[in-house]
Amino acid sequence: MSPSQAMGPRRFHPVPVRVGQLPKLDAVLISHDHYDHLDEWSVRAIAAAQPVRFIVPLGVGAHLRSWGVASHRITELDWNESTTVGESSPVEVTCTPARHFSGRGLSRNTTLWSSFVLAGPRHRVFFGGDSGYMAEFARIGAEHGPFDLTVLPVGAYAEQWPDVHMNPEEAVRAHGDLTAPRGGVLLPVHWGTFNLAFHSWVDPMVRLQAASEAAGARVVVPRPGQRVDMVKPLPTDRWWLRCG
Repeated sequence: MSPSQAMGPRRFHPVPVRVGQLPKLDAVLISHDHYDHLDEWSVRAIAAAQPVRFIVPLGVGAHLRSWGVASHRITELDWNESTTVGESSPVEVTCTPARHFSGRGLSRNTTLWSSFVLAGPRHRVFFGGDSGYMAEFARIGAEHGPFDLTVLPVGAYAEQWPDVHMNPEEAVRAHGDLTAPRGGVLLPVHWGTFNLAFHSWVDPMVRLQAASEAAGARVVVPRPGQRVDMVKPLPTDRWWLRCG
């Protein structure tokens, strides 16, 4: 998560799944090179365990190559470039814009940051990475959507950095931009793993619950490590209320 585990920031809960417990992966998507999104130990372990592809924004591949990942396993994309994953049921992965920044150590903005569109034969998913709210969400929705599922960041917000992280109300607004006109399901991320902001652990879910109900948006909040099957009834347990 950071150059020093002693410095933190701390995790709110243990790692829910070990690398050896992962199923066979078709690809690993990395949105940018910040430490909470690109962990060297995890990349090395996954690369050693499986012959998986890594799909990353421009420049991020240099980190992976320095950690021993072979170049042929790395696909670097600029915004609006695409690649295909899978053979029997191919999924087109498109690198799309985000409103954020990048950097590790003392370097800043030498690599690209992004969101991703996953378009399969029947369903479409949008992964927001890290992003502040932007009008570009509506364009992405119009060009690549509407999406059946949006995976959007809802935590680590503060008045000090309004342009790089969305708050829950903005995430619900972005979800509407991306799923109109038929709606979809919002899966919130970037809120319950690392202590990155001044708000409480449970605050993003309390605000998201209120904002999604006001907007009529469907939300699914799995427990850490829980698998959700989108073609089955979605879990509705508000488990976080017992953990905050």
